[in-house]
Amino acid sequence: MRRLRRRIEFFQGTLDSTSEISEARIFDTTLRDGEQSPRTSFSYEDKREIASLLDDMGTHVIEAGFPVNSEAEFEAVRDIAEATATTVCGLARVVDKDIDAALDSGVEMVHVFASTSDVQLQDSMHATRQEALERSVEAVERVTDAGASCMFSPMDATRTDEQFLIDVIEAVSEAGTDWINIPDTVGVATPRRFYEMINTVCAHTDADVDVHTHDDFGLAAANALSGYEAGAAQSQVSVNGIGERAGNAAYEEVVMALESLYDVDTGVDTTRITELARIVEAKSDIAVPANKPIVGDNAFSHESGIHAAGVIENSDTFEPGVMTPEMVGATRQLVLGKHTGTHSVQERLEEAGFEPTEAEVREVTRMVKDRGAQKEEITFELLKEFAREVGVQREEVRI
Repeated sequence: MRRLRRRIEFFQGTLDSTSEISEARIFDTTLRDGEQSPRTSFSYEDKREIASLLDDMGTHVIEAGFPVNSEAEFEAVRDIAEATATTVCGLARVVDKDIDAALDSGVEMVHVFASTSDVQLQDSMHATRQEALERSVEAVERVTDAGASCMFSPMDATRTDEQFLIDVIEAVSEAGTDWINIPDTVGVATPRRFYEMINTVCAHTDADVDVHTHDDFGLAAANALSGYEAGAAQSQVSVNGIGERAGNAAYEEVVMALESLYDVDTGVDTTRITELARIVEAKSDIAVPANKPIVGDNAFSHESGIHAAGVIENSDTFEPGVMTPEMVGATRQLVLGKHTGTHSVQERLEEAGFEPTEAEVREVTRMVKDRGAQKEEITFELLKEFAREVGVQREEVRI
């Protein structure tokens, strides 16, 4: 079920422009780059479960893995390609055996990549610029001749000589690639610089442009959105932001920013985002921080008395308004602790069936603050215990 558009003060105030992006596709790489997180490994069953949910949610492309990597990886990619309705992609170096494995797995899209920065050409790919360019063209032709959709990535694009990057982009475009992905492989892009880069790339190709951003400086989501603003049609994201080193642009952050801040209908069923995040958290064994945007335990939680009082009156006061917990399948929490105010305590007491007086609310609030200051968790049961100690009366049971 698609959400209703919400127009509130946010769009009538200082940040009222929502026209920078008209449409945006989502390419999920949780099962490929996400799995490359240190100490993370998805089983066959894990991959199938995550892929099924991504498919059900309306994700445009699922990068299921690196088929040449192992027989188990090949089987998982093949079975995901057979079982899902969305486009499934397999990764390949500009090496014949990699490309053949991807094609044999039955994926609809093959994502081929070659290093283009001098440091990676010399010390990783061990090739000259000309060799990398020629192998890239040959790889694209091999994929397109087989009838599959092709995506080409100049790896480490953000540290690549600009003219050489343009030369590679023009060459693979002429060879027939459907997509060009611009990866910020080591996360050194900044939003404005990345915007200019994507704008330049779009001017030198007729292929659709995709971006892949890393979070080494905490800028992955911002850079992905900047890429869309500059003309990219798609970004590569990973659930909970997992991936190499500090990870990738987070699926949930990019999708909800597009939906809520840019007013773009991504086609993704956002109400299952929290469910998706919890599954990936369990399967990856990478805990989601409490303060993680969108899916962290604190994302829609309030303890401060001023904030909680405002939210009780109208949730738009101290939440974005254009994004509600219901939109991502989450619930709002009023947390009791050191910073709690009387409004939260009264609300929770009434939920528990008590009829407190103002004086009783103040006394219970004092008890909550005192225990919270000692870093004790104030559970619902403890709150009811405080109420009984103070002598708060229960409501009459009505039949």
